[in-house]
Amino acid sequence: MTKPDNSTMKQIQHDQWAAAAEGWRRRDALLKKGAAPVTDRMLEIARIVEGGHVLDIASGTGEPAISAARLVGASGKVIGIDLADEMLAVAREKAGQEGVGNIEFQCIDAESLDVTEGSVDAVTMRWGLMFMPDPQACLVPARRALKEGGRISIACWAEPAKNPFVSILMQVLANYMEVPTPPPGTPGIFALADKDLLYRTIEQAGFSNIVVEELAFDVLEVADGEAYWDAISDLAAPVMALVAQLSEEARTAYIAQVIKTADSLKQGDSLKMRGATWIVGADK
Repeated sequence: MTKPDNSTMKQIQHDQWAAAAEGWRRRDALLKKGAAPVTDRMLEIARIVEGGHVLDIASGTGEPAISAARLVGASGKVIGIDLADEMLAVAREKAGQEGVGNIEFQCIDAESLDVTEGSVDAVTMRWGLMFMPDPQACLVPARRALKEGGRISIACWAEPAKNPFVSILMQVLANYMEVPTPPPGTPGIFALADKDLLYRTIEQAGFSNIVVEELAFDVLEVADGEAYWDAISDLAAPVMALVAQLSEEARTAYIAQVIKTADSLKQGDSLKMRGATWIVGADK
């Protein structure tokens, strides 16, 4: 499989996440609950305090940007950026509904970031870096945007074996199609799952005092396998792009097997789909 050029990969990412925006809107409460431990830990690592200025990259539907805005208060400011304005439309709607006024969402390519040097106290990026064709093109200007002593906090998914919430989708899919193996360096959910690679990527951008920690949590808690499929089919845009290639018959069989596999993981009254993420903290 030949690696596409960066502009093609970026367009693919944009189109997939733009198409997923309504699904993320529908599942917002579920996502917010599941990701809360990650959001809280990221904001803690970034040392976000009242009056601070924060840049949130790959904001998607608004987190951790909105949570950061609550921490910095009326005297602070948060700017959230994302490649897909369709996702940001959900973020803007949520901020308005929740009365969070010290936040601005802008549709900006994080690999073309043009931010005033030394203008922010903290940078956050939750599950966005691994989808970028050229992570350094984002990290270098992000570091430049930080004030001296400023902090960056980044979350990237750990390896597939630790993330059954999404890896079972790919495992089952292999029974119905030849799942393409992306060439090295191709962006994707597990592109920075290797802890050492993630560390080196942050280090190469010039950050110091880098600490990479692992956080395991319940990504999705639902009633059963059917509820899991209903939710994940709204959320996992890259996987659903592959599923869409199946014939109607194969797709029906695939969904049934995913539901059965998920149900086998159920313990007690609910199905808790586990995940593990790396959380990086580093100084300018």
